[in-house]
Amino acid sequence: MKTNFKSGFISIIGRTNVGKSTLLNALVGQKISIVSNRPQTTRNKIRMVRTTDASQMVFIDTPGFHKPKTKLSDFMVEAANDSVRDVDLIILMVEEDLDIGKGDLMLLEKLKEEDTPVILVINKIDKVVRENILVKIKLFEKYDFIKEIVPISAIKSENINELIDVIEKYLPYGPKYFPEDMVTDRSERFIVSEIIREKLLYLLKEEIPHGIAVEVMKMKKRENKSIYDIDVNIYTERENHKKIIIGKKGYKLKRVGMLARKDIEDMLENKVNLKLWVKVKDEWRDKDKLLNELGYNKKEEIYD
Repeated sequence: MKTNFKSGFISIIGRTNVGKSTLLNALVGQKISIVSNRPQTTRNKIRMVRTTDASQMVFIDTPGFHKPKTKLSDFMVEAANDSVRDVDLIILMVEEDLDIGKGDLMLLEKLKEEDTPVILVINKIDKVVRENILVKIKLFEKYDFIKEIVPISAIKSENINELIDVIEKYLPYGPKYFPEDMVTDRSERFIVSEIIREKLLYLLKEEIPHGIAVEVMKMKKRENKSIYDIDVNIYTERENHKKIIIGKKGYKLKRVGMLARKDIEDMLENKVNLKLWVKVKDEWRDKDKLLNELGYNKKEEIYD
């Protein structure tokens, strides 16, 4: 190990829909975390890794902080709370609006109690003039636990390199926790399920997305290695939502499959035979057994 090598775990927190997943994808240079304009898109903690000759940054994408309404929401909020514990650096992400909202104030109060260094990232600066950004910065200058403030546009990758330099500045010296070519600790099956959920979020009406879960039942490469066979169940809570997901003559589900297949093939660098089924599981978001079966509430692996 190089004596001047830096490494550490970095949690990115913020309100729902502030752009955390978009930022993470920009930081690691690859799309791993799904992106949507729907609130509460991210449900699980996802670790993503950026490794250079000088450092290894292990980023943690978390669900946004929000008021829970179901057992699934409880799981998401607990995952968000866990994300500020036992990390080396915290990035608090806010939007470009000219005030500090109730959600951000709550997070600031939470971070006051932490000993971990905090970097404030102001996202979506491509939407405002420079003078407004300076006003926003001044609002946060009174919080002395915030070490630095970095304005960015995650969607346009503006000031991302500057943010990387600031992150590296506050990382401790340490080892490589993951292999150099590793960009996430999540399995390919998990990423496939998230890609499909992203397309559902994109195509469906407002009332449906939060009641959807995706489970990969089979993912197998054929013996000649020319194609992956992937079978997927999409769960929803209501029969009428099932009909909407499938669409007239199956059009909507076919569209989901077409969009998802392209991204999955890009990720796997292989052809994919993707089959989707839609099934009803009543109130799955409030049933512990179903949440466990679908990958929620499970104890996650802890890295020393």
